[in-house]
Amino acid sequence: MLSLAPTMTLRDFENGYWYLEQLKNFAERIGIPAAKQLRKDQLEKAIVSFLRTGQAALPTKRSLRKTGVKDVARGLNLKLRIENYTSNRDTKDFIVEQADLMAPGVREKSGVWYRLNRWREEQVTSGKHPTYGDLVRQYIALNKVERFEKIAHGRYINFVAQFLAANKGVTRAEAIAAWTELKELDVPKDYASWVKARAKRKGKGRDG
Repeated sequence: MLSLAPTMTLRDFENGYWYLEQLKNFAERIGIPAAKQLRKDQLEKAIVSFLRTGQAALPTKRSLRKTGVKDVARGLNLKLRIENYTSNRDTKDFIVEQADLMAPGVREKSGVWYRLNRWREEQVTSGKHPTYGDLVRQYIALNKVERFEKIAHGRYINFVAQFLAANKGVTRAEAIAAWTELKELDVPKDYASWVKARAKRKGKGRDG
């Protein structure tokens, strides 16, 4: 089985399935700063960049270490600029309560907090100065989106959803079994690639 190595091709990396701990260890080996603090999608992005350029660099401009008084300790309010955000119950409760005041009856969608956090990070790293009021308004806007676009790095979630949608009557266990099979194949980790690989194997079986 192929293992992570500085000399591997980009195709080998993208067609493989790597666990978070594998990515963190490899990123540390090739010199990516603060590798242990990065999310899986950030590690993948940094490693892809390394394989393309040979340069080890952070995939984000944001500071990974926050210093100073946390925003929640300063007293959250709509005009407060986001400087030292804390993802805890107090902060989430504030956002939900303010959203309910601005847009009574707004219902929380699955996946909204992940997207809200990515929006916040993008705003801050691009040099903008969002306030908690901006964050609440974005929370409301996200909850009004009819259907979120799929997250590129959420391969397992996307695969299972597509497998179940395309194969009426199958069980989740069957979807997971198909995903386990896909992880071992030398193809991109998506449903379309699994279908093509399966059809190819069936074609070879008939030829034989």
